[in-house]
Amino acid sequence: MKRKAYAKINLNLIILNKIEDGKHYLDSVFHKIDLCDDIEIEENDLDRCVISCNKKELENDNLILRAYEILKKRYKIKGLNVKLTKRIPMQAGLGGGSSNVATFIKMVNDYFNLNMTEKALNRIGKELGSDVIPCYYDEPVNVHATGYLVSKIISRMEFDLVVIKPNLECNTGLMYKKLDAIKNREIPDKNGFIVQALYYNDLDLLVNNLFNSFEEVVNCKEIKKDLIDSGSIGALLSGSGSSVFGIFRSREDAKRAYEELSKKYECYLCKSINNHLKK
Repeated sequence: MKRKAYAKINLNLIILNKIEDGKHYLDSVFHKIDLCDDIEIEENDLDRCVISCNKKELENDNLILRAYEILKKRYKIKGLNVKLTKRIPMQAGLGGGSSNVATFIKMVNDYFNLNMTEKALNRIGKELGSDVIPCYYDEPVNVHATGYLVSKIISRMEFDLVVIKPNLECNTGLMYKKLDAIKNREIPDKNGFIVQALYYNDLDLLVNNLFNSFEEVVNCKEIKKDLIDSGSIGALLSGSGSSVFGIFRSREDAKRAYEELSKKYECYLCKSINNHLKK
């Protein structure tokens, strides 16, 4: 079985208060894009999970291994060989690791006909990380609390974008610590406007309400300016960084910007992913 695991961007990411266990409440809109990794699985006789990957450091340090152990304990599944082809840059705020493990869990569910309920899928996702449950969906979702309250957003919108990955890695835990040190942070209420923009296919409303709390601790002003100067109508840091995306009015505009910006940055020409458009 072979599937694609798509990257995500945050059209809005508002970090709210910190709770007792060190986690944070947040409001965010996740949207998948067509930048993706490939995952292929097949049974083996080793009674364990074996990962082969073009990024060798991920073969023994990977959430997929932890997910496999949880699934094996609960459903007695057989050993698996997993071939992972990485294209999504790491520590970039694009949810590559979370999308990989979310896709793997759904693949195992289908491969072994486990018939897991949504509740069962979410229980496993919650054990593995706050971004895993939102990454189950290849459509825009509204995310609240600590990442575990997820609701689908009905949308027919498509948009083109350029993603820039600077030569910088952002550790999520460290970014949260830096954010916590700031007093009187701006906490706007923008999720409703983003949801409305997606529902009504209003690109201007969307780009006028892009917001990410982590921009207070990640310096992305130059990259955002370069995107805007290249024709983007709105640019934003994704997740806790370091990737920055710019949204464009047309594929042609995005392609021109990509060709220009690729001379300076590691760039990806992308399109939004939305399963609603297939229905």
